[in-house]
Amino acid sequence: MPSANSLKGMTNKFLFEISKRARSVQPSVTLAISAKAKEMQAKGLNVISLSAGEPDFDTPSYIKQAAIEALQKGLTKYTPVNGILELRKAICAKFKRDQGLDFTPEQIVVSTGAKHSIFNLLFALLNEGDEVAIPSPYWLSYPEMVTVLGGTNLLLKTDETTDFKLTPEILKRGLQEHTKILLLNSPSNPTGAVYSKEELLGLVKILKNFPRLIVISDEIYEKLIFDHQKHYSIAQLDPEIAARTLIVNGHSKAYAMTGWRLGYSACPTQELARAVSSIQSHSTSNPVSFAQAGGMTALEKGEEDARKMCEVFERRRQLLYEKIKAIPRLRPFMPGGAFYLFVNIAETGMDSVSFSEKLLEEAHVAVVPGKPFGSDRHVRLSFAASEANLEEASRRMADWLKKK
Repeated sequence: MPSANSLKGMTNKFLFEISKRARSVQPSVTLAISAKAKEMQAKGLNVISLSAGEPDFDTPSYIKQAAIEALQKGLTKYTPVNGILELRKAICAKFKRDQGLDFTPEQIVVSTGAKHSIFNLLFALLNEGDEVAIPSPYWLSYPEMVTVLGGTNLLLKTDETTDFKLTPEILKRGLQEHTKILLLNSPSNPTGAVYSKEELLGLVKILKNFPRLIVISDEIYEKLIFDHQKHYSIAQLDPEIAARTLIVNGHSKAYAMTGWRLGYSACPTQELARAVSSIQSHSTSNPVSFAQAGGMTALEKGEEDARKMCEVFERRRQLLYEKIKAIPRLRPFMPGGAFYLFVNIAETGMDSVSFSEKLLEEAHVAVVPGKPFGSDRHVRLSFAASEANLEEASRRMADWLKKK
């Protein structure tokens, strides 16, 4: 054991050298913008934030009550690492009801949020250097997770010409024989793009030429879908693809339960589910016990509230889209789901970070730059905000851009 004197002179940099993997993770630009907005609000400035990645609704009262009753009954101890059996059964029932998919509770792993579920799956599957194909623009955490786990990212570029969706041509041209995982997200964050049944079937045809490729399907926004569209999971369209598709979902977006941290993965084999559960047992262990009781109630009783929330988001989408579309040099993409408007700012001559920083400082409107999502030509606006705030933020943006 070194003495205190022998440590004298050692620098903190030497003592606490950051690992290569940790250094490979990029700092969050979005958090920096958010922190700046909060700092301005604390100073009394009237900042309107369109940066939220969560519904601005409260969790329904009966879901809260289920958690309260669970606490009162003593559900305060460890649960099985993969979640209580009753919740996993409710998740199986949800998959059967919504997608016609059959899972057993042994194939389900409940985690502390869908983000945690995705990380666990990648942890269980990736070896050093394994390649993960990610459609771009993408949710900003996908490539960072792959990088920190030692994998490599293969970004498949999409844009407005393909409605920000993979086409069979893009997929066929981009995939390599050694590509291990394809990460799909529908509805999408940040674009709100939604794949139709026909579009997914087009991808299925290409995927059949890559029999060793695994699909991770992130369906966290499944309940927030507009224009009378229906959500389809790629796993429900073809048995061969279903056998190598891992579905990730959760409670955060559909039931306004972001802070509850409940997500889950559905694995095609019990062996994979056991591996994911084993990894989780050495990191977080089980999800919060009483939160799971609330999550079970959400799945059993929350459909009507999820539908009503979706209707509000659809009205807000139309409002914000029309307002932003009327602003010269801004070209918004009409989302089919989620609660984001992805806006092309290329005609302003600014990159997304400069645009976001100046808009915040000069017009007191917080938006998220598109650069960390894979496109520096766009910014993301959330319509998880009141109609009054959406209208005022749009007015401020229009007035601000007139001066540029």
